[in-house]
Amino acid sequence: MRALDLVIIAIFLVGMPLLGILIGGRQKSGNDYFVGEGRISWWVACLSVVSAETSTLTVLSVPTVAYLATPEAGGMTYLSLAIGYICGRVVVAFVLLPRYVAGNLVTAYAFLGKRFGGGLQGTASVTFLLTRLLADGLRLFATAIPIKVVLAAYGVDVGYWTIVAALGLAMVLYSFFGGVRAVVWVDAIQMLWYVLGAVVVIWALAGSLPDGWFGSAVDAGKFQLLDFSSNPLTGQFAVVTAVIGGAVLSMASHGSDQLIVQRLQATNDLRASQKAIIASGVVVFLQFALFLFIGVLLWAFYRGADPVDGLGLNNNDELFANYIVNELPSGLSGFVIAGILAAALSSSLGALASSTVTDVYERIIGRELSAQDRLRQGRLWTVIWAGLLIVFAGFFASFASSSDPIVVQGLSITGYTYGALLGAFLLGLIVKKARQVDAIIAFAATVVVMAFVILGIKFDKASGSLVGIDFSKATETTVALAFPWYTLLGVVITLVVGGLLSLRHSTPDPRAAESSAPPERTQETA
Repeated sequence: MRALDLVIIAIFLVGMPLLGILIGGRQKSGNDYFVGEGRISWWVACLSVVSAETSTLTVLSVPTVAYLATPEAGGMTYLSLAIGYICGRVVVAFVLLPRYVAGNLVTAYAFLGKRFGGGLQGTASVTFLLTRLLADGLRLFATAIPIKVVLAAYGVDVGYWTIVAALGLAMVLYSFFGGVRAVVWVDAIQMLWYVLGAVVVIWALAGSLPDGWFGSAVDAGKFQLLDFSSNPLTGQFAVVTAVIGGAVLSMASHGSDQLIVQRLQATNDLRASQKAIIASGVVVFLQFALFLFIGVLLWAFYRGADPVDGLGLNNNDELFANYIVNELPSGLSGFVIAGILAAALSSSLGALASSTVTDVYERIIGRELSAQDRLRQGRLWTVIWAGLLIVFAGFFASFASSSDPIVVQGLSITGYTYGALLGAFLLGLIVKKARQVDAIIAFAATVVVMAFVILGIKFDKASGSLVGIDFSKATETTVALAFPWYTLLGVVITLVVGGLLSLRHSTPDPRAAESSAPPERTQETA
């Protein structure tokens, strides 16, 4: 019977790239390949944005957050972060998007080029490329882990390199032939697939829960939304930390990360992109609520047993996957697993290629490419980045036995760079005297200081007081600064350093006026 699951997964892996190629159609120019000539509906872009920011780790780990939550912290406090996400996207919609969409820019970093110069544009782009390479290499490897476990449960022994190569091939096919239109539409379909898979799990769990489970869950704090008891400096989901830190994090991820900005640029006009990004925040909130609710249902189903000691799992994050493989009937299990794959196959290749060609390659050769040359270079770099992602994912797979520290540290890498990226954009908008040298120095200083903070600053876990500087791993008694503060701290450092350096100049930078947003782009001019 488990063969049916494997057939469903295989159909998904083959069918999604073919569907993307069909939807994408023939690409006529570099702009068509990178931003789809503004022909994507806002609701499709909205779903694509949500899919792009959702990984396998999100789908598998969020239910565990609610499952393991204590009455003090609460099972739904993760949603406080999503509230912050919505606030941050509203700011991006009305402050940064007019500079991108109305300015008809191919990448987010082109704004930095207009405001400061090519040096900062290249610096920001290279930072994005390296960060995305690490993050998506880890994302690809993380996807291979449950696939390997599932295939082993079905008696199929496949190595990590083989799985990673197959997933990478699936991504590169529709990205290469279909461009951003294929990526956005496949993202939207895959997002609906994994959400439908979550609904299937809820339906299956609902019929097998013990009597009185809801009252027990309420008593255990599983439905508590706001956390007022945790220390704001170290509690990741304390109200102040989650809402403020989440808002700034969302401003960076959705305002300065080309992975998201590219999808928004593919819409019809500025208003459409604004609707897409704000709606995506609401959808993410509902999506988090859905997976947290699954965690509560799993807690009732397993009667709160410890995932490792009580259920015999290797780690807590195997909880959801364990239920899917061992409790769901054949067919439904394969459908849900395909949904988990869908959360991981959102392609960043187009964003990597567009940033490479327009922010780096054209700067190196000193001229803009023709429409056809941009298309050829875009496809070439799509393949190159696909190969690099596979190599990096395979590299992490080679160290699977010690992958936890690598994954945890790698997934937090955005904390090193997001503050500098967003800070550079805000420096250009706020500090009119700031020049390119000021911005580059502030950018570099922020990355260095954030590395020091993330790796070295430790707090006492019980009292929340500062322990001191310790570059060894966190222990049972110490903890690092809560990750939602990383981006905000980075922004402050960039603005302070860049602002102080700008005091050397007596007049505003002439580029500040030139980079002002042009009139709103309409449907006719899109």
